[in-house]
Amino acid sequence: MSNSADSQGEPPGGGRPRARLRPVRILTVAVFALAGLIFVTSFNTAKGTNIRTDASLLKLSDLIQERSHKNGQLEESNGAIRDDVDALTEHGGAGTKAEDAKLSALEKASGTKKLRGQAVSVTLADAPPNATAKLPGYPEPQPNDLVIHQQDLQAVVNALWNGGAQGIKVLDQRLIATSAVRCVGNTLILQGRVYSPPYKITAVGDPEKLKQALAASPQIQNYMLYVNAYGLGWKVEDDGAVTLPGYSGTVDLHYAKPVE
Repeated sequence: MSNSADSQGEPPGGGRPRARLRPVRILTVAVFALAGLIFVTSFNTAKGTNIRTDASLLKLSDLIQERSHKNGQLEESNGAIRDDVDALTEHGGAGTKAEDAKLSALEKASGTKKLRGQAVSVTLADAPPNATAKLPGYPEPQPNDLVIHQQDLQAVVNALWNGGAQGIKVLDQRLIATSAVRCVGNTLILQGRVYSPPYKITAVGDPEKLKQALAASPQIQNYMLYVNAYGLGWKVEDDGAVTLPGYSGTVDLHYAKPVE
């Protein structure tokens, strides 16, 4: 005689029938499992920090600004010490008049002494972020079309030198033979300090020759296309008599050495 449990279709041992997993339930379980895996991976990657913020970028920006400010203070200190050395040298009276004249000419050419004369200034600035093409036939601008680039600053500096500039200042720093005008993103890095636009470049020399050199530069002529089409900043002014500061930074040359 058969068992009553068997006759009713119950499993051996009298337990409840096993529930049948449907495809929807399987998919739900898989989704929750995947979500848990993503959560654990994200937590381990962030190490408990908020990975959605740009705090690390802010810290880097703060560090750059701090170093730039510190470099400025060191330049001022270095300039004061150099003035003291020059004063002691002048009172020493060890050189002849010819030697002193030669030294004075070298100092003037090196840019370490103040320079006064008639000056022309050029100011470059980014276009408005929402700028559109102002002239027919020009495409709508890309982000790179609306900002000042390294080659724009270099074009102005080179044109002023070609125009017979006796000395050039970019913002508050005097340029010398080893100065490098470099841009990183939308900022200018000049002799260890960081600047943001607008950029003002001042040159001492014959104003008419300086302005003629600016107008004759092919690189500046190309830049003027963007000025007229998209509104990049461009202003040339006669500044009258201006005194450029002497370069106060280090003049030591640093170069790479092979590893032995």
